[in-house]
Amino acid sequence: MGRRLVPLTLDSLADLPLPCRSCVFWELDPVSGEAAVKDGQAELEKESWISAVLLEWGSCGRIAYVDDVPAGFVLYAPPAYVPRSLAFPTSPIAPDAVQLMTARVLPGYQGQGIGRTLVQTVAKDLVRRGFKAIEAFGDSRWEEPSCVLPTDHLLAVGFKTVRPHPRHPRLRLEVRSAISWKGEMEVALERLLGAVQKEPSLRPL
Repeated sequence: MGRRLVPLTLDSLADLPLPCRSCVFWELDPVSGEAAVKDGQAELEKESWISAVLLEWGSCGRIAYVDDVPAGFVLYAPPAYVPRSLAFPTSPIAPDAVQLMTARVLPGYQGQGIGRTLVQTVAKDLVRRGFKAIEAFGDSRWEEPSCVLPTDHLLAVGFKTVRPHPRHPRLRLEVRSAISWKGEMEVALERLLGAVQKEPSLRPL
């Protein structure tokens, strides 16, 4: 079974699940995002966002392939490129951190260490770029797959709450600790990016 991880580019964007390649939840502010969906421009806006981030900041995602079939992905970027983050009551993301926007391990590939590999690859990338942490907004009332990750699963993989909130706390993971994940943390990460999704539909986590 051949595995490879490649940076997300405009060429590989088509390998994201269909709803995810046109999802602009994080990439646009709430008003602009709703307008893009209503006007049928969401996929073009997604391409425009990725293009801009690639040109100005560099790689903002990774796609995992198993035998050349897309098996999972992760998106991340500094908060300056994530307008929706300002809509959260626990913003802003710390200046020494990058926001974990969304991540997913597709059905059929869960429990194989792909989620761990994705996040560890992001952590190594961020260490090289001089960032100290990954931060994310959690959803403490999470009930079904969405663009915001469930708080309890983020806590289970080592994220720590840095700003509490009854619905959307902000959590932080030091990148050097992510690189050295072992044992229970790896199992918990697989649950975060994979097993929490019981349904077969390819929606973003």
